[in-house]
Amino acid sequence: MSELAEKIRSVIGTKGVVSFARFMELALYAPMLGYYEREAQRVGRAGDFYTSVSVGSLFGELLAFQFAEWLEADVHGKHQLVEAGAHDGKLAADILGHLQKFRPQLFEQVEYCILEPSFARQKWQRETLSSFAGKVKWFDSLATLPSVRGLVFSNELLDAFPVHRIGWDATAQQWFEWGVRWENERFVWARMVEPEAKAVRGQTLQVPRELRAVLPDGFTTEISPVAAEWWSAAANKIESGRLLAIDYGLRAEEFYAPHRANGTLRAYAKHRVCDDPLANPGEQDLTASANFTVLQVMGELAGLKSEPLATQSQFLTRIFGNTIPAKERFAEWSSVRTRQFQTLTHPEHLGRPFRVLVQSR
Repeated sequence: MSELAEKIRSVIGTKGVVSFARFMELALYAPMLGYYEREAQRVGRAGDFYTSVSVGSLFGELLAFQFAEWLEADVHGKHQLVEAGAHDGKLAADILGHLQKFRPQLFEQVEYCILEPSFARQKWQRETLSSFAGKVKWFDSLATLPSVRGLVFSNELLDAFPVHRIGWDATAQQWFEWGVRWENERFVWARMVEPEAKAVRGQTLQVPRELRAVLPDGFTTEISPVAAEWWSAAANKIESGRLLAIDYGLRAEEFYAPHRANGTLRAYAKHRVCDDPLANPGEQDLTASANFTVLQVMGELAGLKSEPLATQSQFLTRIFGNTIPAKERFAEWSSVRTRQFQTLTHPEHLGRPFRVLVQSR
């Protein structure tokens, strides 16, 4: 048994069961043991999954172009670009490199901040961003971040927040929560007698009226109070500017599609979907689709205005169109960069699964 599996087993302890949210938190983020804590090179051909950043520098350059357009139009004086969850720092390097080359005046005015609670990941980021030493500031939480005039953004962060896995009891017409227990030398699913998620405990999570009679018994989905709370806190940090997320996610109603009867929870290792999310904690990535409807509502409750939810393809294609007449502010479109763009925007690759939420004040 691995050290992390033993740690999770000890947390289960005499309780007999823990929420999946707690299991996921430990599997991904346990210091020195969790999946995201032990190794920087988890992406690309040699890693477990591809990301828009691992495709090449174009993704960061397109974002930098758009961020610069927003900042130069809306904010005067010092600007803050705040990246939440910068992983190994590659996206930050691509953005800063573009600004330094094509928007030198803005580059001098920008304060690039990284929100990163993990000391291990901060170390990777500092190594990647060594050529921008003195340009980047680190904060370990939103609570320590000053108010922002500019932009707070994340890429593939929200779908890695811990989720509660919940099921539908058709007889009782209410939700229950799936937990995790240790049985026969392995982690297995177990129905929790006392749900941890407040929305399940208080039965405040509503099912659309037209679905209550037809939702099958045992229908499973996920909720992430942590993601909703984080988005609300981030929205309240925006003095003027934008809050942006690029993530694997859905609108609320899409979670109830028949083909999602087992939810959106996925486990990945070596570019393959793994059958059991509970197996080998710390050795496989765990992710669940972000609920963009919930995030949008949380931002609007904090006073932000929402732009229409877009696919990554739509968002990047619009930016691409704006780069065409601005040749002096964007690198030449080589064949390599064109192939990168096709991968980023093709609906069967990264263009359709990833969506972009932008809110502003």
